[in-house]
Amino acid sequence: MVEMAFLVASSSSSSYPSRVLSPTSATPNRKPPTSPRRKLRRSLAKPLLSDVRRDLTAVPHHTGPSSAAAAPSSSSTRNLLKYYARLASKLAKKGKLRDFLMIAESVLTSDAVAADSPQFVARIDPRLTAQGIAAVLRDGNLAEVIGFLSEAARLGFCLSSLFDKPALEALGLECRRLADEGKLEECVELMETLAGYEFSIKDIVDPDYILSKIIHTRDPDLAVRYASVFSHSQLLFCSILEEFGKKHDVGSAIKAFEIFKEKSGGMNMFAWRAMIDVCGLCGDCLKSRSIFEELLAQNITPNVYVFNSLMNVNAHDMSYTFGVYKHMQNLGVTADVTSYNILLKACCNAKRVDLAQNIYGEIRYMALKGALKLDVFTYTTMIKVFADAKMWQMALSIKEDMVSANVNPNIVTWSSLLSACANSGLVDHAIQLFEEMLMTGCEPNAQCCNILLYACVESCQYDRAFRLFYAWKETGFQIPFSTKDTKCDFRDVSLAIKSRDEYTSYESSVQDAKPYHVATVVPFRPTVFTFNILMKACGTDYYRAKALMDEMKTMGLTPNRISWSTLIDIYGAAQNIKGAMQAFRALRDVGIKLDVVAYTTAIKVCVENNNLKVAYSLFEEMKRYQIRPNWVTYNTLLRARNKYGSLHEVQQCLGIYQEMRKAGYRSNDYYLKELIEEWCEGVLCSKDQSRNVLGSDNYSEANSRKPYNLLLEKVAIHLQRDAGDSRAIDIRGLTKVEARIVVLSVLRMIKENYMLGKSIEDDIIITTEISKETMNSTGHEVDVRQSITEVLQDELGLDVRTRYGPPDHLLCNPSILPPDSNLQARRPQDLGVIKVTRESLLCWLQKRGRRWEADC
Repeated sequence: MVEMAFLVASSSSSSYPSRVLSPTSATPNRKPPTSPRRKLRRSLAKPLLSDVRRDLTAVPHHTGPSSAAAAPSSSSTRNLLKYYARLASKLAKKGKLRDFLMIAESVLTSDAVAADSPQFVARIDPRLTAQGIAAVLRDGNLAEVIGFLSEAARLGFCLSSLFDKPALEALGLECRRLADEGKLEECVELMETLAGYEFSIKDIVDPDYILSKIIHTRDPDLAVRYASVFSHSQLLFCSILEEFGKKHDVGSAIKAFEIFKEKSGGMNMFAWRAMIDVCGLCGDCLKSRSIFEELLAQNITPNVYVFNSLMNVNAHDMSYTFGVYKHMQNLGVTADVTSYNILLKACCNAKRVDLAQNIYGEIRYMALKGALKLDVFTYTTMIKVFADAKMWQMALSIKEDMVSANVNPNIVTWSSLLSACANSGLVDHAIQLFEEMLMTGCEPNAQCCNILLYACVESCQYDRAFRLFYAWKETGFQIPFSTKDTKCDFRDVSLAIKSRDEYTSYESSVQDAKPYHVATVVPFRPTVFTFNILMKACGTDYYRAKALMDEMKTMGLTPNRISWSTLIDIYGAAQNIKGAMQAFRALRDVGIKLDVVAYTTAIKVCVENNNLKVAYSLFEEMKRYQIRPNWVTYNTLLRARNKYGSLHEVQQCLGIYQEMRKAGYRSNDYYLKELIEEWCEGVLCSKDQSRNVLGSDNYSEANSRKPYNLLLEKVAIHLQRDAGDSRAIDIRGLTKVEARIVVLSVLRMIKENYMLGKSIEDDIIITTEISKETMNSTGHEVDVRQSITEVLQDELGLDVRTRYGPPDHLLCNPSILPPDSNLQARRPQDLGVIKVTRESLLCWLQKRGRRWEADC
């Protein structure tokens, strides 16, 4: 065979046009090749498009006088197609995809070989082509491969046949690279292109990998486009909704829901159910209800799974949950065991033990008839209902129902049973249940162990809690199992194991009857919550509490806020306020953000150790860091003092009280009112002779008429004014006792300000509800004014006037008076106010100031 050569003539040295010689156009001095199978030269020159077309339409050379033009024979055509197929494949292997396309286009678009063109496609070596594509992709030339796919598809190639596993892996690496670089839109466009070429996208890249990247950017439009690429787009769309729900991004989930619904022209029940579940994850139960109403508005009957999701999301609202259940019955949708489990869950959340018992009795009757089969969740939920109600005997009776129904309890069931006994303070029963759980082959988790430790701590069995903890930590838990791979029968383990000897005797008796034996030891894995429970058992021993925190760190656990707060509380109980403050500051140093619990604990320690200055500074500090105080914080500060000594202390406490009320919390008004009353009564007598006005007979009548907070609000308003505004006192709406406290509190404030050098500039005006109409209708306002007048005149010796003319500024401006009041303006009138003259106030302050200072 003659070696094939591509001879390109130089335009400067030859008059012949430069072209590539094909197997049928040999030079005159060389023998034409008999076969194109000869190995190509080491460096392939780029063929020209005109040369390929000329070869396909060339006339074969004949010798003899009668030679004439003739069409190429079928044999020569096959040889040409075979030759160019091999040539194109080898060019593709070297990464010359454009040359591959040029040869393919020349062959496949030639009229001379149109009938035999499928032979060319069939002779393309996909292995060599895939190697070349993979090499181009590894060089980072993704755009070149995409262009190659577009042209190859136009020419009629089956693109998936040009890729093998390494080529698909290289393509997948490029997709992941785009996603990692944040070019998610380009990545999705690439997948849409590949899906249009009938590639299996899930074989190229993991759908969840790209989906997690898109969800992180919170782009619902791109997420829907991505889901539409796959054949299982409905299921993937449900995953998109679920991922948005896990991020608590209900807005993006709703937008994706609307886009997909519009794009698909309708949605199946899976999507509606997934959207309702997302609303539950995000805590937006009202949106779940609107979605359900939208489904009903389309005259679509939801299936039982949609009803169950809706009831589960709204299980905290028992009335709505039962309304959905009745609606399901009206539509003829048959409830399953999950529906009844959710109804029991709603009863458990609402603490409706009676209703839960009725439902449980009904479904047990249905189970006996064969219409329903109760599962482990049914029994577990019912056990939790009784556990929360501290009805441990009823909870154990549900366990017996499980035994009779051959339903094996799971770890949640055992945890609920342990909680039932622990909540009732039955530590021994809880430990017996724990041992029984081990004998059934159920591996305990940290929650079960924590329940036992918490029960011991709550019942003040601190030593027992530590003994259990270190015994579990040293030996772990021995779990038996069957040598025949069958589970231990729950009915065979009804006895209570109290000691290790009883455990050994029971084990031997069971081994005689059945092939059970102790096969494995499960290690004890404590959590941070486990150590927090043990720290509460330390009492005032902060050394032991610190040792527990160190032990926690050695086990690879990090103490949380509760750990540090408990340590601070232990320091406070030991009256070590310095250590408590060091622990409080260390909480921030270890990188834990301080919260309201930490601040409240530190404030409580300062209050209990009579360090109110530090307590109030911590209160102001937490507000600077925008940490909202809770009810415990406010109440701790309000009860910090058992008496008030200065005006600043009263104003400080009333400011906290008003802030607490604005935050929506309700305080112990009676305690605060007693302190205010004791403080203001100091105006009349010494601190050793203070009166208990709130305990008088008049107060019981006053208490029935007005709430506590009205008095405190009045006192707070008056005491928090400037000294120049203290002359106006409003006692409207108050009882005699309350009006007395308000007036005396203002007088004490005036006296303290006077002793600090602030003078009295004006008279005191006390506003009451006295008028001609009120005097004729009721005598209550008269009694209030008379009581205040007696206090001011008889007990304090002040000059009190109840009938006087208008103030001087009214006399100077008669135009502001009514037309018929010119004659009455100079006449003393009862204007419904009480005036205490400035001169009498100064006399009172100077006369009693020294003695009052000594008493206070």
